[in-house]
Amino acid sequence: MIMPRGSGQLLMPANPLFIGLSLILALMVDMVPIGRSPAMPDLLAVVLVFWGVHQPRRIGVSWAFAFGLLVDVHHGALLGQHALAYSLLSYAAVSLHRRLPGFGLVTQAFHVLPLFMAAHAVSLLVRMVVGGMWPGWQLALAPLFEAMLWPLATVLLLAPQRRAPDRDANRPL
Repeated sequence: MIMPRGSGQLLMPANPLFIGLSLILALMVDMVPIGRSPAMPDLLAVVLVFWGVHQPRRIGVSWAFAFGLLVDVHHGALLGQHALAYSLLSYAAVSLHRRLPGFGLVTQAFHVLPLFMAAHAVSLLVRMVVGGMWPGWQLALAPLFEAMLWPLATVLLLAPQRRAPDRDANRPL
């Protein structure tokens, strides 16, 4: 296998339990009742895009749709609003899964920024079509914050795959 340019190390396979745990934790963080600001980043969207890019065969559009329905029910939003946005976001992430890992983390963040912007635009459009209130221009900050979270999410979620399969004194990691 030819290694991508942006990667300096072969990664171990992702543990399905870790993938599920990261998605459940992101969903739980998204459900914390700290108040909902339009500029608040959607951590679940970041994690869904990450796994859509790095594990497209395991986490795809159907998982994004299911998590979107859970978020819709929790937030009391129009049923299907977040499900549609997450599904489109996941589809776009899966379509970028071959190209995106070849770039550095900052360049990757610039590549996923339009995805997050489109997801928020779709969610806003659905909300406005059914007569929802305008959340304000602060909504434009949420995709920026999500793109800024991308390098941190990449480092944290790839950390378990970077460890050596058999540790010894010469390879501490």
